[in-house]
Amino acid sequence: MHLSSVLHSPLLDRAGERLGRVDDLIVRLADGGYPPVTGLKARIGGRELFVPVDRIAALEPGAVRLAGEKLSLGRFERRAGEVLLAADVLGRKLVDVEADPPRLVTAHEIELACIDGWWRVVGLDHSARGRVRRSLPRRLRGFGADRPFLDWADMEPFVGHVPSSRLRFSHRKLANLHPAEIADLVEAASHEEGEEIIEAVAHDRELEADVFEELDEHHQLEFIRERPDNQVAAVIARMAADDAADLIVEIDQERRGRLLALLPTAQRRQIEALLDYNPSTAGGLMSPDFIRLAPTDSVADAIAKVRASDLGAGTLTTVYLLDPEGRLRGSVFVVTLLRADSHRPLEDVVEREPVWVGTDADLPEVARMMTDYNLVMLPILDAEERMVGVVTVDDVLELTLPTGWRRRFGVARD
Repeated sequence: MHLSSVLHSPLLDRAGERLGRVDDLIVRLADGGYPPVTGLKARIGGRELFVPVDRIAALEPGAVRLAGEKLSLGRFERRAGEVLLAADVLGRKLVDVEADPPRLVTAHEIELACIDGWWRVVGLDHSARGRVRRSLPRRLRGFGADRPFLDWADMEPFVGHVPSSRLRFSHRKLANLHPAEIADLVEAASHEEGEEIIEAVAHDRELEADVFEELDEHHQLEFIRERPDNQVAAVIARMAADDAADLIVEIDQERRGRLLALLPTAQRRQIEALLDYNPSTAGGLMSPDFIRLAPTDSVADAIAKVRASDLGAGTLTTVYLLDPEGRLRGSVFVVTLLRADSHRPLEDVVEREPVWVGTDADLPEVARMMTDYNLVMLPILDAEERMVGVVTVDDVLELTLPTGWRRRFGVARD
């Protein structure tokens, strides 16, 4: 049964006499799975009333029949966890988390089914035909009714205009997506919808920062514009230093100083050091985070340091050997460490003359060196040949691919 076939239909008493009309159906999305209908909002004599599901004798296309002789005349008030299908979901966007890639879809029609004696939301129609069918007179709404509906179990609902103090959604499905997929959804959504998607993952502060790193510059600035400094600083503090520096440099000078002052001292110094470099050079591209070891350390020492590191997997492919002055003396792939005798000193397995570039190297030179030597990480040295950072292949790809490369086709769908 379609939601549109019930909305504004007559509300009948036991004898079939008209009492009023059905304004909306009420469900609880937080229950997971297929949300059950818990009641309806009805209009009787100009009053909005709540009718609990146990007072409904028959829910059918074109009419709803009540059971019993009496009906409470208390005004309708939304309770915590309740969602009105027409007011809150119909015509709004949801996330189809099972699509590849995950996409935004608009609920032009909602499908209901009676399962074990209980009416539940089981699907939605995101097609233009669903929107047209909903606008037709009731007698013609069978048009396009055989079109396959998307399974509601694959949806992650977010209803931005409903006060968050009234509704809380778990967003467990959304949180299981890759940060880049979530960022694609944010960029495809309206500002309000994007805000809610970000808020949906904000309980996981690391995930929130990862999503923020994946957003394009326009959306990063858009979402921090209205946030207070302490909230913005909290997100920046969890970002990689190079990504944080890229964001900070785009913020106006006055606010930039306030945000830097709120960051932990060590991270602030890293970001300020990166801001001294031209953004289009290796110094501006690099991350200051990498694994440093001494030539006298053992293979076991190196593996232990890799295991204890909280760096991302993309910057844990190689470890670097530095002398006490910070000069590069060699590098070792992590896979080489895993294959070597754990008791051997690193100087026995090290690559003695690793490839590197200076901080003033431009992007084409960085890309050429990484391509020629099949590298996913490239050491960056300053004028005194001290190692100050690494450039990773993802940073190079981001700058060499055409503008708008991250937009996934089909992320936004009606």
